Formats: sequence, C-alpha cells, structure tokens
Amino acid sequence: MQVARKPASRRIAAALIATIAMLVAFAAGAAPPAARAAPEAPRISVLEIDGVINPLTVRYVQRALRDRDVDLVVAELDTPGGLMSSMHELTQAILASPVPVVVWVAPPGARAASAGMFVTLAAHVAAMAPGTTIGAAHPVAVGARAASTELAKVTADAGALARALAQAHGRNAAWAERAVRDSVALSADEAVRQGVVDLLAPDLPTLLSRLDGRRVATTAGEVVLRTADARVERTTMTLPERLLHAITDPSVAYLLFGLGVLGLIAELYSPGLLLPGVVGAIALALALVGFDSLPITWAGLGLLGLAFALFVAELFAAGGGVLGVGGLVAFVAGSLLLYQRGGPDAVTLPALQVDPWLIGIVAALLAGLLGGVLRAVVRARREPVATGIEALVGSEGAATSELAPDGTVRLAGEEWRARAVDAPIHLGDPITVVDVEGVTLWVTRRPALAGSSS
Repeated sequence: MQVARKPASRRIAAALIATIAMLVAFAAGAAPPAARAAPEAPRISVLEIDGVINPLTVRYVQRALRDRDVDLVVAELDTPGGLMSSMHELTQAILASPVPVVVWVAPPGARAASAGMFVTLAAHVAAMAPGTTIGAAHPVAVGARAASTELAKVTADAGALARALAQAHGRNAAWAERAVRDSVALSADEAVRQGVVDLLAPDLPTLLSRLDGRRVATTAGEVVLRTADARVERTTMTLPERLLHAITDPSVAYLLFGLGVLGLIAELYSPGLLLPGVVGAIALALALVGFDSLPITWAGLGLLGLAFALFVAELFAAGGGVLGVGGLVAFVAGSLLLYQRGGPDAVTLPALQVDPWLIGIVAALLAGLLGGVLRAVVRARREPVATGIEALVGSEGAATSELAPDGTVRLAGEEWRARAVDAPIHLGDPITVVDVEGVTLWVTRRPALAGSSS
C-alpha cells in the first residue's frame, strides 16, 4: 500500500508546481505597461552656431552628430554666412545623418544669411524665432564680379543646390533659388507663410513642444520625434575649438596681425625685452591661422608683408621717416584690400571688410611707435659723442692703491692714474670717474652697497 501512494504524492506535487508556474506566467503577461520598466527618456543635444561658418563649425557639428546616444540635434543658428567649402561639408553631414537635425534660427535678431540659408534648408526640420531673417541679404558680395563667367557658374550651381535642398524637404524651392540669384530675404513670419521653413518658435521649450510627434525621414528611415519628456543637453565647443573659431573672425584675425607687427617692431628696436617679441610672434602665428580659413587676397597680404619689411628697414637704415611713411601707406592699402569681395565663396559669404576704425587705430599705433623710434634716433644724432679718454667719464671701478690724493684705479681690466676729489680713498674702495685731465682720471668715492664693507 505504501508503494502505491508514493507515485500519487509525486503527481500531486508536480501538478501544484505546474499550476503555480502558470499563475506566475499569466500575472507577468497580464501586468499593466506602467508596471514594466519605463523606457529611457530621449536625449536632445543643443548646439550654438554663431558667427561665420568655417571648418571649425563643421568639426563642431560633425562631433555632435557622431554621438549615437543622441536622439535629436537642435542647432541654434545665427550667421552672416561662411565659406562655400564649409557650407557644402555641413549640408552633406546633415543630409547623411541618421539622427534628425533641427535648425532653429534664434534668438530674436538672428539671421540665416548666405551659407546659413543653405544649412537651414538642409535640416530635417527648419524653424525660426520671431524677429529673425533668412536669405542671401548681401547683394554687394554677390554682385561684386557679376560679369565674371566663373562667378556666374558658381551662382548657378548654388541656386540649383538651394532648390534641391528645399525640394528634398518639401519646402519652397522657387524662393530658395531666388535667394541665391536675386539675394532676397524674408522675415520669420514671411518664411513660414511662404513655406521656406516649417514652423515658428519663440523659445526652446516651445520649439520642443511643437516638434513632439513630428515624423521626419532620415538616412536610417522614418523617425517620430519624442521631445515632450526629453533630456536637453547643451553641447558646446571645446576650448581649442572656441579659440580657433574666435580667431577666424575677420576683424579678430586682422587685429592679431596688427599686434604681431607692433610686437616684433618693438622687439627689434629694443632687443632683449623678450615680452613684445614673444607676444608679437604668437599673435602673428594666430593671425595666419585665421587668414587660412578666410578668403584673403594675395594683393592685400603682399602689401601687409611689404609694410612690415619697410618698417624693419626704417629701424636699421634710419631713412629719416621716408621708409616708415611708405610702410604705413602700404599697411593701410593692404588692410583695405585684405579680404575678397567676390569669387567662388561670394555667394555664401558676407561682404568681408576690416572696419575702417580698426584700421585707423592700428595704423595710429604703428605711427606712434615709429615716431618714437625716429625721435630717439634724431636725439642720439644731435647729442655729442664722447670719444677717446673722455668716454671714461661716468665709468665705475675700484681703487688699486691709496689715493691721498694721487694713486691708481682699475677700470674695465686696465689700471689708470687717478686723483681723488675727496681724499683719501682707500685700497679697494669703489670709485666713479667724474672728470679727465690729460691721462689722469679725477675720481670720487662711490658709496658702498648696504651690507658691504669698504
């Protein structure tokens, strides 16, 4: 009987275990979604594109787009334009990005001019804040060489690119092409009404609320934007990127060049000061880095180089100011001609020109420095030059015998006959030559330094 009950107890235990397992599985499957682990909140990276679009801007945006943990990139844009090559790289990076990119022209008063318009059109979502503008907005730069065949081709190519970018996102392609060819511009309200941009947003929270649920097509497929509960993070430029971006400003690069010239001239005039030379060399190097990212002319750069050569020649040749004046004229002319106002980048660049006030300030500093050098040279020429034994007046040495009042002293490794003005002077006392009579030096005892013995 006991043998027959054992299998029955095992069957009952197995049935109980199976029933419990089924209940647990059912409870887990029937649990409401709120009881499950909540998905991680989307992450939004906000960039600030401010100033001329250049290779540093491209590097900054590309770094943000490579972050695979980011679900959306919002670029806050305010630019007068930029280099054509940088604009192409930036639009290509946005178009090829699997991460949706929103370009928001902000804050109020900002503009998406020239190259900035292309970047805005390339975005998956284009938005503007009230009080902002979009368009070429620089007819002088575009028309500076309107008769040039090369510029006509570049303008036609840029117009076709603007049309293609607008068509890719269902925006007003006809106006986009006109913005290049005719340099027209629109306010934020007009841009939304004419279908140039997608929406209007006065601030970032409003922008994110209006983006929530929007569908955009990226290279990774269609993406539904979830921005209502997203984590917003500011992605700023690194310190080296900020420094390099700052020196690519046309006025900053020019000012660094002027400071470099001033520092090197001061060092050449007074060798051994070191500080002006070091500061000047660093400023000049930074200026050349800035010039490398800007459309400078060889004529302007050549005139600035000629000006520096004439300044140096004035220091060593003592040309009476003629070389210095010629250097100033070359410097001012080179400053005015430094940046191009036409050429392949004219369609996407603002009308670059150094502020005339800045040119005047740097030229005045150079004129003041050269004037001081010339005055010192003239003064030195007019003063009598002591030669021979008279040149020993003011020299310092030591007594090599008792001077009561006559004896000997040592000056610059040589012994001289001397007579004490205020006898006696003892052996080893420090002396100063106050007069010369024939080959005899008149000397006076120089007070010893504190703590020393005579």
